[in-house]
Amino acid sequence: MTAYEANFDGLVGPTHNYGGLSFGNVASAKHQAQPSNPKLAAKQGLAKMKALADLGLVQGVLAPQARPDIPTLRRLGFRGSDQQVIAQAAQQAPQILAACSSASSMWTANAATVSPSADTADGKVHFTPANLINKFHRAIEHDVTGRILKATFADDAHFVHHAALPPSEHFGDEGAANHTRFCHEYGEQGVEFFVYGRHAFDDRFPAPSRYPARHTFEASEAVARLHQLDAKHVVYAQQNPAVIDQGVFHNDVIAVGNKNLLFCHELAFLDPQAVYATLSDRMGEGFSIIEVPVDDVPLHDAVSSYLFNSQLLSLPNGETLLVLPQECRENTRVWDYVSYLLAEERGIDQVQFFDLKQSMANGGGPACLRLRVVLTDAELAAVNPHTLMNATLFQQLNTWVDTHYRDRLTDADLADPQLWEESRTALDSLTQIMGLGAIYPFQR
Repeated sequence: MTAYEANFDGLVGPTHNYGGLSFGNVASAKHQAQPSNPKLAAKQGLAKMKALADLGLVQGVLAPQARPDIPTLRRLGFRGSDQQVIAQAAQQAPQILAACSSASSMWTANAATVSPSADTADGKVHFTPANLINKFHRAIEHDVTGRILKATFADDAHFVHHAALPPSEHFGDEGAANHTRFCHEYGEQGVEFFVYGRHAFDDRFPAPSRYPARHTFEASEAVARLHQLDAKHVVYAQQNPAVIDQGVFHNDVIAVGNKNLLFCHELAFLDPQAVYATLSDRMGEGFSIIEVPVDDVPLHDAVSSYLFNSQLLSLPNGETLLVLPQECRENTRVWDYVSYLLAEERGIDQVQFFDLKQSMANGGGPACLRLRVVLTDAELAAVNPHTLMNATLFQQLNTWVDTHYRDRLTDADLADPQLWEESRTALDSLTQIMGLGAIYPFQR
């Protein structure tokens, strides 16, 4: 059966700022309190989406969250009009206001875990929004994320939407940033690869000591059950705790896969040889692994450049494209290794760089910005067409950004009630452009 891997990128929201909210994310902490440029951030993301669509790939757009999150602020005791709620939060608890103003939903690799119909017992595409329980500013996303996904993939003849896992650290779920699907052809049954940071109910296993392991083994198992996956086609692997403690907060910062290729760092997994053997056994002939030696690319260079927070994409002509942030071109050791890979013809045929500095400075590269959804022809036809990137939507969204976004935002600006008015107006307009309906609390 013909199927495609679609990439649905998160549209950067109007309140994009450098709040430094993500403990364990080195780039996020490094750029805390620096001025951001929401307009440029959104345009950088749109440029990547359009470029990939122009290559003949299926490219979609996921809407941002409404920020600041007024309903959450009200649940925390701030009262009055929306403007009064913002003013009280700014005066009494500016850190809470900053968290409720985060535009972190732009990183849709964390939005959900998705299993295609070829893998599920009922033959439907399954979505489970990530609870993101480890970080308050992200833990408040999953309800609206679910609405956005349902508005994008609305046909229940093809799509199944689950609720997020229980909001407990025992079931910490960071979504597709810790999930990869391998296959020989997208329309055939594949092997779903779940990577976790720790065991929540069994302390016999190692865990990081400096930074939190955000994703648990138990969460991965739960999602696999919800999605009705065949256990013979599921592989679980623990991320190396030592690399989590060095800023590798998700697996997609240290490994990326597509079809029958795994591209990863030597230090990515706790027991790499066992992981490779199990994947190779489940995938069978034709499965390839490119393991990058630490001597060629030290962990610091891998993290600072986001070499592995890249996209491995299968082009219509059958070649494999590696999409990298510009930082990889500017890092000598990383660029030397990428050049070597291209020369060796080991499974990566082309490389393309994108300027995503606004996202990179907050700790998210190309892979963070996208959610992968494998779709058959019938399923693709059932997707909300207003969310699929083309020349018309690209122009509409750029005009929308120019109309509604600021080109400079600081921490102090989060207290400006006019920012909320601007954001609400922008998002109300966006739902009309993208045919999403009333997905935001202020529309209800």
